[in-house]
Amino acid sequence: MGAVGLRGLNLVTYPWDEERMEPDIDAAASLIRNEEPTVALFGQSVFLFPTPLEELAQAAHEVGATVMYDAAHVMGLVAGGQFQDPLREGADVMTGSSHKTFPGPQGGFVLSDSDDEKLHRRLNSGIFPGVCSSYHLHHVAGKTIALSEFEEFGDSYARDIVTNARALGSALSSEGFDVLAEERGFTASHQVVTRHGEIDSGSGRDAAATLEEAGIITNMNMLPGDTKAMTPSGLRLGTPELTRVGMGADEMQDVARFFARALLEGDDPASVKSDVKEFKSEFQTVQYCFEPGPAYPGL
Repeated sequence: MGAVGLRGLNLVTYPWDEERMEPDIDAAASLIRNEEPTVALFGQSVFLFPTPLEELAQAAHEVGATVMYDAAHVMGLVAGGQFQDPLREGADVMTGSSHKTFPGPQGGFVLSDSDDEKLHRRLNSGIFPGVCSSYHLHHVAGKTIALSEFEEFGDSYARDIVTNARALGSALSSEGFDVLAEERGFTASHQVVTRHGEIDSGSGRDAAATLEEAGIITNMNMLPGDTKAMTPSGLRLGTPELTRVGMGADEMQDVARFFARALLEGDDPASVKSDVKEFKSEFQTVQYCFEPGPAYPGL
């Protein structure tokens, strides 16, 4: 499906360690050596913990594969020094989104510190004219501001995102939710994942719909074992935007309480929504950014 299917790529999936929520190191390394892929791609949409990249990149390089790390969801955490450092752990290429944990306009980054000039030429031509037809200069301007702000505030923003995610995971667990990877501290990223019923039951979809009625927007998500994208059993939750408007670990307790009222206690969604609106009214100012003033005219 998607770009993989359009390009006729043969996709082979790594064996997965469900308890650790990461690729099974030994089995994945063995698979790479047996399959001898052209590209070994590492990255997830549910990205709770760093990938065991050094071990798997070594196996990939043994068979001549290019190692690509998709940091779409964790780019800001990588840049903020709160996650793994893929280019120093064996990745030849790292891609990432400029609008997720990195708080800029929609777009992306492609980074490489490889000394392979042929690889760089192929990357450049693959981007333009390969998949991009316009530079979208307003996005370039937005990324410039975002990069400047991240240089100033990125470390603290990334740190607070992870702190809040762990606090949210703990608070949801205390309220009675089934939060994945509890034995590992729930998460080392910006994400928390909860299971709401049986595999493929649609319980995640139903939970997301109920929360939306209660004024809380979440993402239904497939979890290990699910096979149907439209009837998953889980929710994928993230803390970047809560953090960006000034919420901290204490507020994660309040957020978890709203979840419990809507999903576990059966409160009227309209009542929960009213309380959510009042709660959110106290957090309306974007943080971790330059304030308008003489030092930054025009911002």
